[in-house]
Amino acid sequence: MKVAILIPAYNEAAYIGDVVAQCRERVPELLVFDDGSTDATVAVARAAGAEVVAHARNLGKGQTLFDGLNLLAERGYDAVLCLDADGQHAPAEIPLFIRAGDDADFVIGNRMQERQTMPLVRWWTNVVTSRVISWLGKCRVHDSQVGYRLVRCAAWRKIRDKIISRNFEFEGEMLVMAGRAGLRVAEVSVRTIYGTETSQINPLLDTWRFIKMAWRLLKNRD
Repeated sequence: MKVAILIPAYNEAAYIGDVVAQCRERVPELLVFDDGSTDATVAVARAAGAEVVAHARNLGKGQTLFDGLNLLAERGYDAVLCLDADGQHAPAEIPLFIRAGDDADFVIGNRMQERQTMPLVRWWTNVVTSRVISWLGKCRVHDSQVGYRLVRCAAWRKIRDKIISRNFEFEGEMLVMAGRAGLRVAEVSVRTIYGTETSQINPLLDTWRFIKMAWRLLKNRD
């Protein structure tokens, strides 16, 4: 399977260099898609050996993933492995996704088995949102919020035009559309890594966006 790595990034200069270096030890084909960063993210990523494409302004994580997946699918890769730029995903676990991808269209990480390492609010939020996504997509997932996932390009082409979200709720809508399309979704257990990074999620705004997305998908269950 010909795999490329996609790292969406926004103001992650402190972490992106190390993430890129570790990823390239395992998969040389790597793209950092910068979402209009105002710090040195682009320069640091390039210095670490990454190809970098950048939005002129911040458009949202979903839009960045959407554009990056389209770009890599057009280049003829079989699958794209996405992970975050802030160091919360361990590149050493990349082989787990690639092996599971031999028999699945989507492979998502599952951090929920390490409850003690995840802040309680995040854990419960993930429990609730994952149950909503599972119900809407008719496909059981335990960690709908994780950004660590492998997507086969053939599967991506089947669902991309159905995904409307362009912010953090994009990742949940991907799973709903994958389930509704009858695609094979697998999970692999991954670690939860928290450091000094600051979350880009706006608790109020992004919760509202998730609710609106869920209501829209509930009304359109075809």
